Amino acid sequence: MWGRLPRVTISIVIALVSLLAWGWLLVGQGGFWRTDVRLPPRAPGGDPAVWPAVAVVVPARDEAHVLPDSLPSLLAQEYPGRAEVFLVDDGSTDGTSALARAIAEEHGGLPLTVCSPGEPPAGWAGKLWAVHHGIGVAAGAYEHGYLLLTDADIAHRPGSLRELVAAALADGRDVVSQMARLRVETGWERLIVPAFVYFFAQLYPFRWINRRGGHTAAAAGGCVLIRREVAERAGVPAAFRHAVIDDVALARAVKRSGGTIWLGLADRVDSVRPYPRLSELWRMISRSAYAQLRHNPALLMATLAGLALVYAVPPVAAVAGAVTGDGLLLAAGSAAWAVMTGTYAPTLRYYRQPLWLAPLLPFTAMLYAAMTADSALQHYRGRGAAWKGRTYARPQSGEQAPGPAAD
Repeated sequence: MWGRLPRVTISIVIALVSLLAWGWLLVGQGGFWRTDVRLPPRAPGGDPAVWPAVAVVVPARDEAHVLPDSLPSLLAQEYPGRAEVFLVDDGSTDGTSALARAIAEEHGGLPLTVCSPGEPPAGWAGKLWAVHHGIGVAAGAYEHGYLLLTDADIAHRPGSLRELVAAALADGRDVVSQMARLRVETGWERLIVPAFVYFFAQLYPFRWINRRGGHTAAAAGGCVLIRREVAERAGVPAAFRHAVIDDVALARAVKRSGGTIWLGLADRVDSVRPYPRLSELWRMISRSAYAQLRHNPALLMATLAGLALVYAVPPVAAVAGAVTGDGLLLAAGSAAWAVMTGTYAPTLRYYRQPLWLAPLLPFTAMLYAAMTADSALQHYRGRGAAWKGRTYARPQSGEQAPGPAAD
């Protein structure tokens, strides 16, 4: 009995530390698990007297398979002011430009300009070079007002553009960003995609981001409405042209320049990009996971240890306690697992998924840990972040990717 005591005591201590961590996350991490940070409904008669002009910039690289589901929704936006869509073909080989023009001819709606910037110069991520070019093309006709930076796989339901601008004007925000509702149809998407949003909110609690004067900065790259003057002042996107995680980099640049940000979950903005297989989800996450850790080995080790402590320990402790008859170990592990499950449930409800998936979050978290480790492995093999036929070289010493990911 005494020979087993140190091992059991250490197990209980670890389980209690995990439980304390979940207690802190529950009450001290900005209510990250809540899903009620949404655009407020427009009050009757609350529309502005004059609607500002909006240039919609859409970077696109080999997006012919999703454009039929996304581009018509942008062109169909009924906006009271001037608005135009600028689709920037970033070296596509699948007929993206021709298809975009054909869709515009068929559907009509907002004017569409299709342009191409050529290959990105050294030091530029492809998506950011396309955004930079699109902003430049739009500058002549849209010197003032707003830019809507949105991805080619993002569909905007009717009224989306109007609601974004109205919210920015009503609340005096320089940036209004919505995290698009990602596609959740296959088994792997159900297991991994809601957790992606949950983990993102845990790292960047929306309420902290939206706090005026706060230091937490993040945005959702699929849907970012930004005042043109603020974009110029913050150097968007030249100030972070090499960033792999461009949306967080944009938000940091805006906050450094004194701008204000609002970020929340979307009701009218949806991603139509499918990730039916685990391999596709794996590539999507691993391409930028190590960049999020600033290519820092110490942060990598701390992150992997933290994921194990917070997500793996509770179910392991609960099962070990039940098997060995250790009531305290069982209680600590079960309590931590219950808190974890409870905080994940709102995200599953937002995605209209069954709640029985919530207790499986530890398994999903370990998948994310494996993806993060694989991201670091690819980095040290010199492959950098690979996406759509481009491989971005590992940063030079002292260079950081300021932190979802550039095409």
